[in-house]
Parts: sequence; C-alpha cells; structure tokens
Amino acid sequence: MHEPTPPSSAADRSDHHEPGGRPAGPRQPLPSPPLPAPSVPSPTPPLSPPFPPRATDQTRHSPAPGPAGVGPGQPPRGGPPPPGPYGQSGASGPARQPGTQAPHRPFDLPPTHTTLICVALPALAISTDQGQLTGRGLEGFYRAGRRVLSRCQIRVAGREPLAIQARMTAADRARFVGTLRASPQAGPDPDVVVERVRHADGTERITLHSASLRPLRVPVEVALATDLADLAAIASGSTGPELPASVHESGLRWTGTTGRSSVTADPPPADMLASAGLLRWEFELPPGGSRSLELRVRSDGTGPARAVGRTATSSLAAARASGDDPRVEPLLRTSIEDLQALQLRDPAHPSDTHLAAGAPWRCGLAPAEALAAARMTLPLGTRLASGILRTLARTQLRAPGPRSGMIPGPRRDAGPHLPPGCTGTEATLLFPALLAEARRWGLPEQETEVLLPAAERCLTWLLTTVGDGTYLHYPHPDGPVRCETQAHAHRAALLGADLLQDFGRPGAAELRRWAQALRGAFREEFWIDDLGGGRPAAARAPDGSVVPHLGATAAHLLDTGLLGGGELAPGLLDRVQTEQLARLLGGPAMDSGWGLRGLGAKEAGYNPFGHRSGAVRVHETAVAVAGLAAAGYEKEAASLLRGILAAAEAFGHRLPEMYAGVQRTDGSAPLPHPAACRPAATAAAAGVLLPIALAGIRPDAPAGTLTLRPVHSAPLGELVLTGLRVAGAPFSVRVSRLGLAMVEEAADGLQLGA
Repeated sequence: MHEPTPPSSAADRSDHHEPGGRPAGPRQPLPSPPLPAPSVPSPTPPLSPPFPPRATDQTRHSPAPGPAGVGPGQPPRGGPPPPGPYGQSGASGPARQPGTQAPHRPFDLPPTHTTLICVALPALAISTDQGQLTGRGLEGFYRAGRRVLSRCQIRVAGREPLAIQARMTAADRARFVGTLRASPQAGPDPDVVVERVRHADGTERITLHSASLRPLRVPVEVALATDLADLAAIASGSTGPELPASVHESGLRWTGTTGRSSVTADPPPADMLASAGLLRWEFELPPGGSRSLELRVRSDGTGPARAVGRTATSSLAAARASGDDPRVEPLLRTSIEDLQALQLRDPAHPSDTHLAAGAPWRCGLAPAEALAAARMTLPLGTRLASGILRTLARTQLRAPGPRSGMIPGPRRDAGPHLPPGCTGTEATLLFPALLAEARRWGLPEQETEVLLPAAERCLTWLLTTVGDGTYLHYPHPDGPVRCETQAHAHRAALLGADLLQDFGRPGAAELRRWAQALRGAFREEFWIDDLGGGRPAAARAPDGSVVPHLGATAAHLLDTGLLGGGELAPGLLDRVQTEQLARLLGGPAMDSGWGLRGLGAKEAGYNPFGHRSGAVRVHETAVAVAGLAAAGYEKEAASLLRGILAAAEAFGHRLPEMYAGVQRTDGSAPLPHPAACRPAATAAAAGVLLPIALAGIRPDAPAGTLTLRPVHSAPLGELVLTGLRVAGAPFSVRVSRLGLAMVEEAADGLQLGA
C-alpha cells in the first residue's frame, strides 16, 4: 500500500535525495434532535430540515508544508528554535548542516487523540466517540488512503440518538451505543437503544433494540456523503466539496475525478433521495424486539478489506499472558491484534508481509520502524521478520556509490538540539542485526542464507562509510556524530560478525576490530564527567565539542543484541558508565511516571508534548526496560515498566506511539498527544517486548539451547506466557513471585542452558 501522507518538506523524503556518505577509505568491502408519536402508524415524514451539509471551512487548515523533519505522525514544533549546540545561539537557532532544509510555516494536523481508529489495512474507519460520521476532521471510511465515505448520520423517529458509549472491541471494529425516547409514554427513560458496530472493512451494522411495552413504528433515515479526498488533503485542510450522489442498486454512488465509491444497504431502503444523500426505512419494533440494517461501503467496485495478519495463517503467534497483574493480558492481546491489523502484503510478492508504521498518518512501509517492531516481536515467531527482511532487501541500493548497500528511508526530526537524522541509516544497521537475532529465535538456516547477501551489503556500507575513521557519520560526513547511531552500528557489527562467521563468510574479524576500536574511543570521547557522576553525550559536533543533553535515545546504548549461547553483545559503555546511565534513566528528570521522556525535564528545549523533545515514546521506553533488566538494574526497569502499564490501562491497552511526558501524580492520567499514531507498529510491538523482558528468554535455535535470565525481583508478581514461538515450536514459560523461571512447553530437543 502506498498511503498518502500529509504534505512534508524535502527532509521527509526518501534517502535517495540525501547527500552522499563519508568518502570510502582503504577498507576492502565485504563480499556481495423533536419528539414524534411513532406508535401510531403514519407515513414517514420528511426530515425538516434535512441533515445539514458539511461546512467546507470547518476543518480547513493552512496548506503550507511543514518544517524540515516533520513527517507523518510527527506534528511540527511551533515557536522559535532554542539555542543551538554548535557555537551559535540566540534567535537564529542552531547552525544548519549542509543538506538540511530551512523551516517552513507549520500546518495543523487534525487531532487523533479523540478518535477511534479501526484498522484492517489497507482500510480504516475513523470516528469520534459520538458515533455519527459528520465529515469533519478525519471522520470517515478510508480505502488505500482515500476517504470513500465521509458522512454517515442516523436519525430515528426524527432524532439523533444520544451518544452513551463508544469503545474499540477489536483492532478492526468499534461499537457505539446511543439511546432515545421514541414514544411519549416512555417518561424520562429512553425506550430505544441504537447500537452501531463499525468495521474497518467498510461494513456498519445498525441495530435498534426496543424496551417499550407496546409496538413501535419508527422511521429511520441515514444521511450519506463523501468527498473522495485523500488523506494528505484532509490533513492539510484542502479537501473539496461533497460530491453529488446517484441512486445505485440498493444504495447510493459517488463519482469524482479520483475514483468512485458506493454504499449498499440490506435490507434495501424503502426510499432513496439522491439529492439529499438519504436512505429511508420504516421499522416495526415489537415489545422488546430488535431490527437491524447493514451498510456496505465499497471503493471502485472492490470487495471488503481484510487485514493480512488476521488470516488463518497469521505470521504472529497468538500468545497469551496471565498472572498476578491483570494489565499484562489485555496489553499483549491488544498489541498482537494491532500488529495483525497493520500488516500489509507486497503485491509483487504476495507471500511476503510487512508492517505499516501506524494509523492514520503512516499507513505505508517505514523501514526503520518495521525492522524495530519485527525485532521486538521475534518471540511470536520469525515469519513477520523474514517477510520484512525480504521486502526491504528488494529496496536496497546496489548501484556503485557511497550509498550502495543502504536501505533507503526518510529523514526524521531529532528535536531542538540536532539536525534531522536519517532513518535509512538506522534501517541499514538494523537489517543485519534483525537477521542474526531472527536466526537465534528459529529462522531456518536456508532462509537466513538467502538473506545473507543483503546483510553483507549493509555491513559493507557500514565499513565503507566509516572509512579510516572511528565513528559512523551519517547522513552527512560533516554532521554530528550521534550517540544512538554508534549504538546501532556497534550492534550491527558484532551481530553481523557472528552471522558471517557461522556461515563461513569473510569479514567477521574486521567488523570485530572496528567495534573494539569504537568501544575504546566512545568510552573516552562520548562520556561527559560532571558532579552528578557523568552522562553520555547525545552527539559530538563537527568541531569535536559534545552535545550534552540527556534524552531517551541514550537507552539504545543498553540494547546490545543477542549473540550465541544466550549471551548479549558487549556495550559501548563500561560497567561504571552503564550503572550511571541506569541511574539517570530511572531518575525523575527522565522517568515521568508514565514512561521515559524523550528529553530530560531539566534540559533546554524540553517540551512535554515534543515528539523528540520530551514526549514519552513507547518504543524507547520498552528498549530502556529491556536493556535495564538485562543489565541487572531491576529497580529502574520496574519503575518504567509500571509507568507504561499504567499508561496502557488509561489508553484502553492500545498504546499510542507517544504521549505527553508530564509528571505523574496521584489521581492523574497520561495526556495524549493530539497527532500520535494509534495504533503504531513500534508501540504495539513494545507491548510484546515488555513481558518477554521480564522472563529473560534468550534462545539459540541453531545450537538447540535456551537460557532464561528473568527479572528476579518479579515486579509484576507471577507471570505466565503461553503460545510463544521458539525454534519454530510453541513455547511457554512461567515466572514465579520469587523471580524463578520455568519452561512449561518447548520444542523437542531444546536444551535449557545455564
């Protein structure tokens, strides 16, 4: 699927447009509303007035493109930039690096935090908690990024139902309940319940339940309309007027320059008024009885949409959790449902599925997010990881040049202290690491070997781009050296070397030598000594000075990756530095009580709603929890874990990609971010990683062994995980209240290691 996204600047576009990498050194590359009296039978009166058409300016926003680095799901930051870290400060902000864009006037994305988003990609249904689709904001049914129905408003007996409840019942459907008084004899109590079940696939079932003691004859009218606008136009407020409708079979049809859509009804309506977009019925409701009608929305004659991941052969295992903490089970279940709904199939290679980054803004493939989510979901099987790896291998750049071997990706805003980063760099480094770890979890050797050449090209790009230097500079050779980029590169080198060695391919020794040199330099040059015990630098500026702010990206220093025999790769920090980082991440400046802030609360430029400058990003919080737990800092890991579980409960166990980093207090609730994707692939995958981190499962399928390193403090009490996949077979584990782990189900021949 190629989902349209909000207008963005060149800094959001593919990595194909970025400046070249660092010149290669001498290293040799690796190989390849009135009350009627409906109880008396009467002809259906016309609505007076009819449903008002949507005002075309009610949701209009400035169509100006966003500032550099603002992409789908990333709202622009307002106001002047803070002082820059590269020797220039004041109103002019940080000195811009070559190849970056000057900021533009921002536009306002329609808010998503008050919407219910049903997902079955390539289809969406977006609603408010009122249930009626009014055409305002993002409301409507979507197919492949185009709004095929924008209004669907119901009146019963001439009145709109009073909205009572709205909730998601699954990733792809929502249920809305409204009530009304349909007869004067009802008194103050409603006697008709209107239930609407809305599916992302374009189906809506409307059921009327009567609680009256006498038969009711109630007129029902549904007003329909669409503008056939694409999501990018809706995001920028540049949609056109509603289109005229025509009668089509048992419903209505709309045709525009960009396509057509239709709605059919079952049972067929008694009357259809195309000029007003109305369908009419008259239902007789016996005492205590019910009547239903179903609407089916279609685009260009296509059938219903069905999420790839919800087929009988889903690429994700249906794992379950139970235990003392009741929040873990719904979080894991909802996370898996969201991941299934976000899966897409490669049209040219139908056997390969991959993940969209999130709805509604990022319903297409984002390589770095897809790879990161796949890593976190390896305990649910390796099929999704292998599909994503094969899909991205086909996008890998192979033409000679400084970017040969890269996985292309857009740039990403990096907050107030750094220029935009390159997600293509992150994806290129994640590729070999995911392949190596997927093999440990049970990816067959034959599949691994097929993907090995693409991993080798990623590693060749890494060494070539580093050249004679020590650090990986990218996206520009004269730009800052980023802390998290070195962490990704170091992990890729060590896990990639392990992979090459196991398959008898050359290049492992050179990768390990570079990783060792990087560790030595990083521990000296990236560590800032201060009275508080020191901290890792966020980056080193081109002049050699450090960018000292503390942010959530430092959590990636704890994510070293899984090697053979259940061992983790060494980290860039030594033991003392790691302990200090753990203390900082667990301190009040970083731990908001709801998760890890993107930027410390005491840092210049901190904004609790800033998507890279203070908001809690679920992915990085999960990385921190897993890394802290693996390194033995259980108190800090448990605090962040409890915070994100509390946030998940407040969000109905469907975690958004981010939310405000305001401090948690007694009786408070997390503040949603108005432009966050929900669901989001990395946030849903984090819901899988968190309980797995408590169990400390470290498999080595090629060696036929498995090691358990549970969190001994058992912060959630007893935890039982069933239906996981290790070495291609079901796997279950129990962690007791004493922090002891026991395997309850595993593949035949899988030996439990020390």
